[in-house]
Amino acid sequence: MLLYSDADTVANHIVRLVVAEKDIEIEVVYVDPDNKPEDLIHLNPYNSLPTLVDRELVLYGPKVVVEYLDERYPHPPFMPIDPVSRSKTRLTLYRIEQDWFSLIPDLESGDKTRMETARKTLRDSLTASADVFAAKPFFLSDDYSIIDVTLAPLLWRFRHYGLDLPKSAQSVHDYAERLYARPAFQTSLSDAEKDMI
Repeated sequence: MLLYSDADTVANHIVRLVVAEKDIEIEVVYVDPDNKPEDLIHLNPYNSLPTLVDRELVLYGPKVVVEYLDERYPHPPFMPIDPVSRSKTRLTLYRIEQDWFSLIPDLESGDKTRMETARKTLRDSLTASADVFAAKPFFLSDDYSIIDVTLAPLLWRFRHYGLDLPKSAQSVHDYAERLYARPAFQTSLSDAEKDMI
């Protein structure tokens, strides 16, 4: 199994974190997004990252790759078993993507006004959600799930994005530290990501 990944985007980090948490034997090939290898375009018509190669199967798109890995390697499971709980988890992920992940392009834009507006929006939203982070050891759960896998790479980049949370959001910091302390999280970090903290 082969995973083409870049070294510093959230989406690729999420996939590498799934690989690490499930202890999957895989070769990770770090690719410069501006100088992709020739074989990637033959594997993936979008020439995008991440791209997973598992024998004859080629998958691309972070959500597709994550779902495949979670189903192919079901232990530990990252999604609930019953359909109602799975749907609620997917809805929570959708809200996280819409409310928080949608701000990443602005945070990485280099435009000071867009970056500061995105920082304020994210800071205010997370601060308003502090009680949610305090409710359980993991995000709305006693068990580590796909939601935690999704949030950890975003939270890891806070300093990189110049984002500081107020003391009233201490529960978000505590939650993040629990995620960072997991051995798999440390394993999932590229050299570029290690330098972000």
